Amino acid sequence: MPGSPQVGQGRGTHVKRSIRRAAAGAALTAALAATAIPTASAAESAPGRAATATPATVAAFGRLAEAVLAQRTAALVDHRQARTPLAALTADARAGVGLAAAEARSENAVDASLQTRRARLRAAGEAYRAGSTAVTVDRVRISGHRADVLVTETTTLTYEKLRGDEPPTTGFQAQHEATFVATPEGHWQLTGLTDLDTAPGGPGVPQVNEPTPTGFDTPAPAAAHLAVHVDSPLAKLTDPPQATAASTAWPAAPRPKPAKSGTNDYTAMAAYAETYWSHYNPAYRQFNGAGGDCTNFISQSLKAGGWQFASGWASDYDHTWWYSATNPATQSWSWNGVNEWSWYALSSRRVTNLPDVYQLGVGDILQMDFDRDGSKDHSMIVTYRSGSGMPYVTYHSTNTLNRSVASLVSVYPDAYYYAYRT
Repeated sequence: MPGSPQVGQGRGTHVKRSIRRAAAGAALTAALAATAIPTASAAESAPGRAATATPATVAAFGRLAEAVLAQRTAALVDHRQARTPLAALTADARAGVGLAAAEARSENAVDASLQTRRARLRAAGEAYRAGSTAVTVDRVRISGHRADVLVTETTTLTYEKLRGDEPPTTGFQAQHEATFVATPEGHWQLTGLTDLDTAPGGPGVPQVNEPTPTGFDTPAPAAAHLAVHVDSPLAKLTDPPQATAASTAWPAAPRPKPAKSGTNDYTAMAAYAETYWSHYNPAYRQFNGAGGDCTNFISQSLKAGGWQFASGWASDYDHTWWYSATNPATQSWSWNGVNEWSWYALSSRRVTNLPDVYQLGVGDILQMDFDRDGSKDHSMIVTYRSGSGMPYVTYHSTNTLNRSVASLVSVYPDAYYYAYRT
């Protein structure tokens, strides 16, 4: 199969006949509050001398980041146990590692916004009866009196059975950068916690326990003129078919689909996604460092459930859809590009648009345009549908299992949604 230079996917760098985007409960106990331990001495953090962090200090960095993120998760849980106030974490800063006062105020605001989100989710028929958050420290970089700590959050939320047949849990993994600053007294203070997956240029989607980043809920100006990019004899000069945005009205008239249709096995598609949502299939390349892995992941799931390759020029996204592991190691633009996948899927008539997101069934695809600029940003596959009609999606960037469509709509009410029946 002819190849082409790789293009990005997910939020950001994919080349297309559209806009070229700039890329854009766990309870806290006193034990968690007591994360502070002795760290750099006052001499080590004295002016003109770079601060240092011992292995024990690095472990304390991780525990404090975990405590803050667990606080966010707990704000979403209905039956919450008593939680240690963030002020307690701030007070412990004098002992070694603690939360800066300004960051504590910021997290209190986040906590209030998440409690509002919890009420909104319950009104939409969703609640969580338990949650857990764990953090691992992946990397520490110290420069002068600043430590940038890369951590991975793994959170699981247990659904409360409001509708009766929700899946047992939803879960996700997310990367954050925790910023610590050394004080003249030789202590470390957490001054910032940034979600790297959803920062400007990041590939991912804010999770249910994350505040919505600025810009995700702000409508953009009308889409710019669609630019045509041609680099092969098969590329068409006409604009590709455009997806129709779906309604988010609940409830929606049912659009049932069978477990299988022809060569398509929708149960197998969902099973693949549930298997590889957090542990990536080594048979495929991943694109988290090149715009996002979301569309690559849904393409893998569709292939596992019966979609056959369509050979041709990699850039001919109206007609081709394929992946090559070797000779050369590349893929069609429609394999891992958000918009390119939509154009191929509609051109090939392998999909049709559904009028409402709540009509999605197992094996169907949901895409989102967060800022409504005419360029789709994210792809997800439906892995479960409750008897009451709620679809649950699984995706990469960030790695997420069985997140309800109601949760997405609640967090992003102003986004454009595109629902595809496979």
